[in-house]
Amino acid sequence: MTESQTPVKVAALYHFAVVDDPAALRLQVLALCEEHGLKGTILLAQEGINGTIAGAPDDIDAVIEGLRTLPRFADLEVKYSEASAMPFLRMKVRLKKEIVSMGVEGVDAATEKGAYVDPADWNDLIADPDTIVIDTRNAYEVAIGSFDGAINPDTESFRDFPAWFDEFSEKLRQDSDKAPKIAMFCTGGIRCEKATAYVKAQGFDDVQHLKGGILKYLEHVPESESRWQGDCFLFDQRVAVGHGLVEADYGQCYACRMPLNAADRASPDYIPGEACPHCIHDRTDEQRARYRERQRQVEKAAEEGRQHLGTE
Repeated sequence: MTESQTPVKVAALYHFAVVDDPAALRLQVLALCEEHGLKGTILLAQEGINGTIAGAPDDIDAVIEGLRTLPRFADLEVKYSEASAMPFLRMKVRLKKEIVSMGVEGVDAATEKGAYVDPADWNDLIADPDTIVIDTRNAYEVAIGSFDGAINPDTESFRDFPAWFDEFSEKLRQDSDKAPKIAMFCTGGIRCEKATAYVKAQGFDDVQHLKGGILKYLEHVPESESRWQGDCFLFDQRVAVGHGLVEADYGQCYACRMPLNAADRASPDYIPGEACPHCIHDRTDEQRARYRERQRQVEKAAEEGRQHLGTE
């Protein structure tokens, strides 16, 4: 099989753990990934590891096995999928203050997170009328799919979640005479895991989250039994996947990040790289000029048979 025919295996991974020396760990992780020719991005911080990598199946398996031999990473959470083409340009391992940015000091997801719920048990939990189900993702992600009945915080970024929950929690305390049961979910499990630690720190004890996130649910729960509606947004060039982790038919607007279905892309308000029906009236002339120039560079790179660095 030629390189062009080799399937691309994608691994979305994370784990909250206390990392004593992220800089030293970075060198180990980068060397391991480069040894196997992988591409993607991995973030390292004192609170753990988070990233998405892609490559040949055997190489992905070898790297995941290698990562799980590192101290405190034996329980590394991984979701696998396939891509029709390599979704990344190069391999990067970056040091960060947080592996998922909430912007709140002292949130300890390594030891204070909520309880895991297996995808096989998720339907029963969210079907319970006493369960408050919260989607911890951003508004543009929720726009193309979510679980039936889930609350949408309508946030622009994960950093907005704490402020939203602080306000929401006041209503919970006023409207209920007993401690609520809270179930939370996100794309791959990492944001909702950290969100549960924040929620527990605010005095809520019965807090649970979907283990492996939406991706693990879509992978293991048959569509005929699913309570998921729509598709799941991804932060790579696939844009979105559906049940069975099959790539969905979406593009994405560079200007506002909104995923675009076929009708959106057929709209006269859709200008590739510049605007879409969701944001065409929300951008200044200066912003749109900047987007046009970027799109011109992307198209020029495509004509020359190379990938524009900004499209990674």
